[in-house]
Amino acid sequence: MDRFEIRGGRPLQGSVRASGSKNSVLALMASSILCDGDVVLGNVPRVRDLSTMIEILGALGVPAYWERENTLRIEAGEPRKVEAPYDLVRTMRASFMVLGPLLARCGRARVSLPGGCAIGARPVDQHLKGLEALGAKVDLTRGYVEARAERLRGARIPFDLPTVNGTQNVLMAACLAEGESRIENAAIEPEVGELIRVLTAMGAQIEGAGTDCLEVVGVSRLSGVEHQVAGDRIEAGTLLVAGAITRGEIEVTGIEPAQLRAVLDKLEGAGLDLEIGPDRVRLRYVGRIGGTRIKTAPFPGFPTDMQAQIMALLTLADEPSFVTETIFENRFMHVLELQRMGADIALDGRCAVIRGVRELQGAPVMATDLRASACLVLAGLAARGETNVLRVYHIDRGYDRIEEKLRELGGRIRRIRA
Repeated sequence: MDRFEIRGGRPLQGSVRASGSKNSVLALMASSILCDGDVVLGNVPRVRDLSTMIEILGALGVPAYWERENTLRIEAGEPRKVEAPYDLVRTMRASFMVLGPLLARCGRARVSLPGGCAIGARPVDQHLKGLEALGAKVDLTRGYVEARAERLRGARIPFDLPTVNGTQNVLMAACLAEGESRIENAAIEPEVGELIRVLTAMGAQIEGAGTDCLEVVGVSRLSGVEHQVAGDRIEAGTLLVAGAITRGEIEVTGIEPAQLRAVLDKLEGAGLDLEIGPDRVRLRYVGRIGGTRIKTAPFPGFPTDMQAQIMALLTLADEPSFVTETIFENRFMHVLELQRMGADIALDGRCAVIRGVRELQGAPVMATDLRASACLVLAGLAARGETNVLRVYHIDRGYDRIEEKLRELGGRIRRIRA
């Protein structure tokens, strides 16, 4: 397995452009199953999760390939197969989003349950509840979800709790259902909004974008589309924290700062200087990092996908900080690794109490999931001495050549091939 070798202690300086949103692209790829005509996506990051989704679409008989470096073309049409196999779905939970489109397009679908997750349970019960409300007959057989419906019919779908992938899955199915659907308590994350914009461009009739209540009037067919993917708000936040933790000054471009408001507020509250433009944020360290309180929450709250990275920064704060994780029960797995680097962190259930230390020390550490790996890279960039981050295949799932971007900013990081 590859690892990162990092020599810390150098402030990052310069400007870097965020890659396209990996989470948006996954949903957009699933939506291509609904279309007649090619779907062309630009500003697409070259990350492992998207390679997995390309394989899944290929297994369904929907060819997808890289047309150019960051342009993905999907030759959309009715799938020739309706089964998404375990060997592919088990590697990435977002792949379960093909269930709704397959069912709506083909009248049946057989998709493996995605199984467990290192950071906690991510049940799919809300996905299935929504599809059953649309008229699907759903059975669980030997680890697979088997769903059938001659024609989905519009319905009221009240989610018990907001779920991003569940909202996207059911929304896509409703686009080809007969009649009107109303999705209540829908997730309002930016990635849901981007999916709605693309579905609308395909010919879907959806009202309520940006709210937790979506009204959908089903149509008989959708057409192909070309779309430039929005910048990845989590990658942008990670890069900004890299500038802060190394006491540097960096600019991240190609993003919508409003999507990062909760993160930017906490960075400003911790004493970092920010300049915010229409599509960019400049961060500057101005002498100290203050403590803060953070509680993760669905958008527009503080994103759970930025919790590990901000914790790395707070290990060097002048005052105590408190981080409460409300989304995933096991999302403190990076704490033990930060402690190996000298961090002072105490856990009490879902709350972490962080007392800043003078410096972190380089050490061998092991990544356990995508965002934990980013956290450890950030800590290594700030630490005295050498840090080796093992299992960087986790970070390759969601960050497009992160080590190259960090090197361009002055970071001393290199990939050691296995």
